[in-house]
Amino acid sequence: MSDMHLPSAAGGKIMLVGLGPGSHEHLTARARAAIAEADTVIGYVTYIRLVAELLEGKEVIKKSMTEELDRAIEAFDRARQGRKVALISSGDAGVYGMAGPTFEVLFQAGWTPESGIEVEIIPGASALNTCAALVGAPLTHDFCAISLSDLLTPWPTIARRLDAVAAADFVVALYNPKSGRRTRQIVEARRLFLRHRRPDTPVAIVKSAYRPKQRVEFTTLEKMTECDIGMLSTVLIGNSNTFVQHGLMVTPRGYHNKYDVESGATHSGEQAGRSLSTGLTGWLAGLHSSGLGAAELAALHRLPEDYIAALLAEAPTPDDTEEAAA
Repeated sequence: MSDMHLPSAAGGKIMLVGLGPGSHEHLTARARAAIAEADTVIGYVTYIRLVAELLEGKEVIKKSMTEELDRAIEAFDRARQGRKVALISSGDAGVYGMAGPTFEVLFQAGWTPESGIEVEIIPGASALNTCAALVGAPLTHDFCAISLSDLLTPWPTIARRLDAVAAADFVVALYNPKSGRRTRQIVEARRLFLRHRRPDTPVAIVKSAYRPKQRVEFTTLEKMTECDIGMLSTVLIGNSNTFVQHGLMVTPRGYHNKYDVESGATHSGEQAGRSLSTGLTGWLAGLHSSGLGAAELAALHRLPEDYIAALLAEAPTPDDTEEAAA
């Protein structure tokens, strides 16, 4: 590899291409055009295989799973030579993909957007989107993604995040849940979630979404470690309201809190287009009128006592009072 700090040739370009789940019908038009535009295509060998029929006449550089920085360095080296490079990731390049390590390499080398090498990020559907589409509508309320891979992240950091989101009742997509060498991480994730969630919490496990060996399995938090889980799997853990019906996993958005779902009429005390009566304004009014102290309210709402104390110390504003009474 040449010196990364040498001046670059004009016209070089790096295209960080998200392939989506891998099937050609889910490859975006811009992703397909970027691959066609590229002189060189770089990627993990499995991702190269997904688009092999689009690569005729191109320089193809295949890398192993743990060689992300090598891929980024190769892309930068080729771009400095004036080549157009497609650096491909499955899913979205910015979600556990190649966008992050590529920018780290570029910044380390002193690259700026004005330095003569163009960088374009081409989005694709990430695993949480594609897997959710296969199982129903599990992500229609607050959700997050956590990778169980401890190749680059210390396990205590991962465990703290798992415990926090389990307690906060997020729907959670677990990426990289298990591999041949990493088998215990999913067991520990389950242990942490069971501290806060019911054993019968719905779980969906999707393997190789939209690829020939696709498999979808519904289970529960208690039994999920008994299922076939590997590196090509994404695990979707529901929240306290998620349910499975007719083979579909659904997380309600919360319309039932305000409306009669059958008639569409608002419940008593609620107004269409306005915050819930238990939204911020109504909740603040309730805090001030409760007669309870910060410690009691903190325990009741499972919130930090200093946060509650600060709210109680603030006088309600006229706008807050008016909205709460509306």
